[in-house]
Amino acid sequence: MGKVLYKPLGMIFGMAGGMLAGLAFRKTWKAVTGEDDAPDGLDRDRRWREILPAVALEGAIFAVVRTSVERGGATAVRKLTGYWPG
Repeated sequence: MGKVLYKPLGMIFGMAGGMLAGLAFRKTWKAVTGEDDAPDGLDRDRRWREILPAVALEGAIFAVVRTSVERGGATAVRKLTGYWPG
């Protein structure tokens, strides 16, 4: 029953984490390269050596931020309810 009740909160935490990760990546990319836009896989004017590091950095930031937000949310739920949602 607890997992069912936590499901909507988990989705909200996941979406919030994704948005924060996107913001963190854009700010990090700009600080590192000075460019506003990171290359993506469909950017035909960019080379593989530009695209792959950008995607790797984006993935790493996304994973760390999203997991941190989800873990923080689960910890908060446990403190409030005594129930660990995982």
